Amino acid sequence: MATKTLAHALEIHGISDPGMVRGHNEDAISFDADYGLAILADGMGGYNAGEVASGIATTLLGQGLMASIDVVAPHVPEALSGKPAAHRMLRLEIEKTNLAIFQTAQSQPQCAGMGTTLVAVVFYDNRLTVAHVGDSRLYRFRDGELKTLTRDHSLLQEQLDSGLITPEEAKRSQNKNLVTRAVGIDPQLDPELTDHDVNVGDIYLLCSDGLNDMVDDEDIASVLGTLGSNLPLAAEHLVQQANDNGGRDNVSVVLIRINRSFPAHTSLWSRLFGWLKG
Repeated sequence: MATKTLAHALEIHGISDPGMVRGHNEDAISFDADYGLAILADGMGGYNAGEVASGIATTLLGQGLMASIDVVAPHVPEALSGKPAAHRMLRLEIEKTNLAIFQTAQSQPQCAGMGTTLVAVVFYDNRLTVAHVGDSRLYRFRDGELKTLTRDHSLLQEQLDSGLITPEEAKRSQNKNLVTRAVGIDPQLDPELTDHDVNVGDIYLLCSDGLNDMVDDEDIASVLGTLGSNLPLAAEHLVQQANDNGGRDNVSVVLIRINRSFPAHTSLWSRLFGWLKG
C-alpha cells in the first residue's frame, strides 16, 4: 500500500465560477493534497450536458487515480517502459473516463455529443506528471516567471504553429473555443503527458480557458507574484479579474504551491531496478 504524505509539502486551493454571461457552470475541479492530485475539466455540449461530462471526468478520474496510488506509488518505475507508474495510471484512468463519458453520450439522448477538456496533475518525488486534452492549461510560476507547461489542442494553436496567424491576431480570433481533442467524443483517446521537475516555492495553476481568454499572462503573473503567499486570495483575485474583463465563459482555477521538498522513499526493488537498467 502506497503511503500518502504530500499534504505537508503541497498547498492546494481551487475555485470554479460561472462567470458573467453563462447561465450555468460547465467547469468542474477536483483536488487532494494527500494524494498530490489536481484535476480540472471544461465541459461542452447541449443543454447541461457539458456539466455532466466535466463532472464525470473529475469524479471518475479522481477516484481512479486515488485507488491506483493506494496500490502503487506514482514514482515506481514500470518494468517495461522504465517510466514512472504515474504515466500508466493517468493513461489508464483517462481511457476509462473517456469511455464512460462516450457511452453516456451514446445512451442518453440529452447528453448526445457531450465532451470535456481535461488537465490532470500528479505530484510525486519532487516532480509532476501532467496529462491534458483540449485547451485547459497548466502554468508554472517560478522566480517571477510564468510559463505554460501544456500546449493547447485547438484550431487556434494549430494556426499559430503553422504561422497562419500571429499571436496578436490570435487574441482577436473567433476560433478560440474550437478544440481538436476532447474527452468523451470518440471511444479512443490519446492524452498528452509530460514530466517536469518541481522546486520549493513554485506555484502551479490549472485553469479553464475562461481565465486565460479574459486575463493576459502578464496579469496572471502579477497576481501570483503579489498574492502567491495566500492561495485563496490569489484564486479569488484571478476569477474576479476574468469577470471584471467580461467573464464571457465559466472560469476555474486550481492553485498549488510547493512548500516543502517531497522526495520519494525509494524501495529496495526500485533501487535494484535502477541498478539493472544502468
